[in-house]
Amino acid sequence: MRLRKMVIASGNRNKFEEFRDLLAPLGVDLIFGRDISSLDVEETGTSFLENASLKARSWAEETGFPALADDSGIEVNALDGRPGIYSARVASDDEGCRNWLLESLQGKSNRGARYTAALVLAFPDGKLWSVEGHCYGTVAQEPRGANGFGYDPIFVPEGYDMTFGELDPSIKARISHRAKASASFLKWLASAENMVQ
Repeated sequence: MRLRKMVIASGNRNKFEEFRDLLAPLGVDLIFGRDISSLDVEETGTSFLENASLKARSWAEETGFPALADDSGIEVNALDGRPGIYSARVASDDEGCRNWLLESLQGKSNRGARYTAALVLAFPDGKLWSVEGHCYGTVAQEPRGANGFGYDPIFVPEGYDMTFGELDPSIKARISHRAKASASFLKWLASAENMVQ
């Protein structure tokens, strides 16, 4: 049987909409987690993969549907990989997070960074599948552009001189950390034989 319904295990509407576009080729009925549950999973893992696993398992158990969870963030060379798994928690909103990072990098010449996304698909029977995707680049000196969310207005991907906030969303949909992880996910689904409904 093919995968027919899947919960996007997140309360972040921006993330859900990005997944909806990235996973459109699946033809699967995607459900925004917050539309069916107020579940709030504490991210106690020490890596993106552990946190995504915690969320995916919890949402699959809560809803009875396969659940796809993502944990993602930005890792900055000059900050020894921080903020990493705490990317969304260094401030109360996206603007605050960007300001925190820009202030942390004042006086530092190495602005190299990478976006990381860990995807975990959990089934109600406990089976798991996972993958990570990365997008390398640098942190800009100041926010530029209004596209995307999170750190996008200050992240310049390798090979470009504009931030994700300035680039056309179709480019981000090809080269971002989440796009790369999603591409691996689609490839795996296409080759998987024992899918559940």
